Amino acid sequence: MHLSDIIRFYANPKVREQLLSLARSREVVARYNDKVGSRPDSLIYDNDITQMVKNGATSFHASMERWKNPLLLSQDMKRKEMDELRIGWDLIIDIDCPYLEYSKICADLISQAIEFHGIKNYSIKFSGGSGFHIGVPFESFPKEVNNKETRLLFPDAPRTIADYLQNMIKEKLAEDILEFESIKMISKRTGKKFKELVKDGEFDPYTVINIDTVAISSRHLFRMPYTFNEKKWLISVPIERKEIFKFKERDAEYRNVEVNLGFLDKFKKDEAKQLFLQAFDWAAEKEVEKEIRELSEKYDLPKTMISKEFFPPCIKNILKGLEDGRKRSLFILINFLKSLGWNYNDIEKEIKEWNKRNKEPLRESYINSQLNWHKRVKRYLPPACNNKGYYLDIGVCNPDDICKTIKNPVVYPFKKMKRVKKR
Repeated sequence: MHLSDIIRFYANPKVREQLLSLARSREVVARYNDKVGSRPDSLIYDNDITQMVKNGATSFHASMERWKNPLLLSQDMKRKEMDELRIGWDLIIDIDCPYLEYSKICADLISQAIEFHGIKNYSIKFSGGSGFHIGVPFESFPKEVNNKETRLLFPDAPRTIADYLQNMIKEKLAEDILEFESIKMISKRTGKKFKELVKDGEFDPYTVINIDTVAISSRHLFRMPYTFNEKKWLISVPIERKEIFKFKERDAEYRNVEVNLGFLDKFKKDEAKQLFLQAFDWAAEKEVEKEIRELSEKYDLPKTMISKEFFPPCIKNILKGLEDGRKRSLFILINFLKSLGWNYNDIEKEIKEWNKRNKEPLRESYINSQLNWHKRVKRYLPPACNNKGYYLDIGVCNPDDICKTIKNPVVYPFKKMKRVKKR
């Protein structure tokens, strides 16, 4: 890539406008082909970009975190000092894969998963290599999670959310990649042996795709939009979800790029609250699942559909019909019934009967979209009992003596059946 072409691209005022807009309150580091510029650094003025490019800058990288003053950062800073300086952070899911078609499948499923949690204001961009970045801005986050300021939950929260989304789409991702091409072709394309690709008899999509969660660390940088990727000299260009499967590498050639979309530039307050709640609940599920497994094995409890007579008070209260909290209750009910061995036909019938009992029923299209999504993904437990955003907030928590011994409503029927068996 000739320096004159790089200068010509960054000479576009719309490109510089996008870079400066995203650079606010962030640490921004320039890359000079194969060398990284000094840290900390920032972009404040339009002329900064022009001067850096003339000095050989080929791309710009910004921090996921936002700072009161990024120039005060140093490698010697302690966690507490960084927490005091940090004003927020953005969620950026980095889909890394050397095969663009696999990356497209993954990017579309991550987008679906994000939308499933009620988030409409998020951004997608091609990385400039063969992957994608999907971002949700800090302004969409809840102010607190589990009584802790969200701004202080970096890097643990983005790791938890990325792991949750990765787990959520795993089965469908494997299915869609195998629909695109056979395991034999995947092996040929990747150079990996069958036993490397298949684990416990099933294709593991994360043997060929990496959703970057390990690299999410303090002062972690990501490639800014409308900047070059030095490996292929393509532009990291924002796209809309509907364009994912149509996207071609030629669309990211600097001569073809049009600056008409931003990145992390749109948000709705608290829109990501449901994603945070469910991701943190999922992270705490393993302990509950272990308890259920031990109870089932010890008391020979049924692994098929468990009847409503064993349901906890909160679920029975939800099933009576509600005035508020219907969408959250729908999420609770679907996951609760799935966890108790109900098949999809019975779940659908129960949900639709419940919806009729609500003071104002949810739209049937919304009910169907939620049911269809849950048919495609693996089972999740409903939110934990102490999750204030659900049972207490909805007003259905009316604990009895069994409730005092459990952490998740799913455990209740097993404990109640245990008592019945003892009698």
